[in-house]
Amino acid sequence: MRSAFNFEPKYRVTMLTTEEWTRGTGTPPVVKGLMCFTNGSRIKEETRAGVYEQSVGRRLSISIGRYATVFQAEIYAILDCAHEIQLHGRPEKHVSIQSDSQVALKALQASKTSLLAHHRSNSAKRR
Repeated sequence: MRSAFNFEPKYRVTMLTTEEWTRGTGTPPVVKGLMCFTNGSRIKEETRAGVYEQSVGRRLSISIGRYATVFQAEIYAILDCAHEIQLHGRPEKHVSIQSDSQVALKALQASKTSLLAHHRSNSAKRR
């Protein structure tokens, strides 16, 4: 398995602690620009990726197959959100993609990713 290296990512992953979320009024910090919320879930025998783009009210629920994992759904939702933003040429300089999946955020935060993981993610998209 070969590895690919991304030395200059065009994004930053920020993970807040429980204390940071709950201190004060309990509301998240102010976010500039476009905000999207993503989620992956499995109900019965179907795995789905969900995206909600707050500023335009766009909601997507995408079936990614019977055998995909929730982790794959979480990653797929984040990638779909980023792809849609890029596809529609949104003018916002700042974009915030909110996810409740710490493992997905940590995977995106890593500077080293395996081509096998990339291939598996692309395979899940085609199902």
